[in-house]
Amino acid sequence: MKKMELPNKQIILKNYVQGWPKESDFELKMGVASTEIPEGSRGVFVKNIYLACDPYMCHLMRSQRKSLFILNSIVPGTVIKGCGVAKVIKSAYPELKEGDYVWGIIGWEEFSLVLNPEMILNKIQNKDVPLSYYAGILGMPGLAAYAGFHEICRPKQGEVVYVSSAAGGVGHLVGQFAKIMGCYVVGSASTQQKVNLLKTKLGFDDAFNYKEGHDLGAQLRKHFPKGIDIYFDNVGGEMLDEVLLHMNIHGRVALSGMISQYNLSKPQGIHNLFSLIENRLTMRGFVERDYVHMHPQYGEWAAQKLQEKKLIYLQDMAIGLENAASAFVGIYHGRNIGKQIIRVAVDD
Repeated sequence: MKKMELPNKQIILKNYVQGWPKESDFELKMGVASTEIPEGSRGVFVKNIYLACDPYMCHLMRSQRKSLFILNSIVPGTVIKGCGVAKVIKSAYPELKEGDYVWGIIGWEEFSLVLNPEMILNKIQNKDVPLSYYAGILGMPGLAAYAGFHEICRPKQGEVVYVSSAAGGVGHLVGQFAKIMGCYVVGSASTQQKVNLLKTKLGFDDAFNYKEGHDLGAQLRKHFPKGIDIYFDNVGGEMLDEVLLHMNIHGRVALSGMISQYNLSKPQGIHNLFSLIENRLTMRGFVERDYVHMHPQYGEWAAQKLQEKKLIYLQDMAIGLENAASAFVGIYHGRNIGKQIIRVAVDD
């Protein structure tokens, strides 16, 4: 391809400070994308197809925040970046050819120039599943669910598993992974519609709306009369603090996300840490990049389970960059069911 300049619709961060992000924190602008790859670089020029809305991104929009994997802080005036799926249009990187599809870190724009593809892009090998799955179940969210549950929680058949934010992009996968392992699985969600979905479609043994009533402890006692062996935490804060009181001896807690804390200027404290000593608990945080080496194994396993219809993947699709801000803001208010995805372009 000769050097060209293409109109490039982009989502720019305006001036987010703290609190839940609002649509007014973002701006849709028309920029220009040059297809020229700097001489001597190993860059690739890609057409973006799908973008993932991930809760941690709000955390990176506050100044001086470290990345949860490779991204740095998202600075006001710059293009939002996150996980997504793209098609290679031009490449100076030997491992990627024109026409290849990739998943990894890309911009919230129609076209992106990626100068370090060896660090942040992965070639898509399996063409038998929808491309959008690589922004969810076959990408970072799926790997987080798989690695966090299997490597940190180390489940055993018959154990009691609790998953918070269980209808979200990671939670609805963890619950199914637990059922495949023969565990008893309970999830919590923010609406009765989601609770019903967990129990009727996703195979959870039980589920509850954590917003009903004001006594979280009573809800946990009701749904876990014999205690909790494994807690997969996507929420943090008050939920995590209360769950620690209901863990069984030698229980395991995997800290995947803390959506309740991302918008706070001063995160809530955890008061029940003595439970870790009393019940000999293991509590560990993790990020996906620690387990990237597992992706080939995981991807093959998950694709097979999908083909066998032993896994159900839920994705909530918003169409067009003009709806990106609304879709992103919605994940903090529970408007999505499953993984929130933005379709930037049609697969071609």
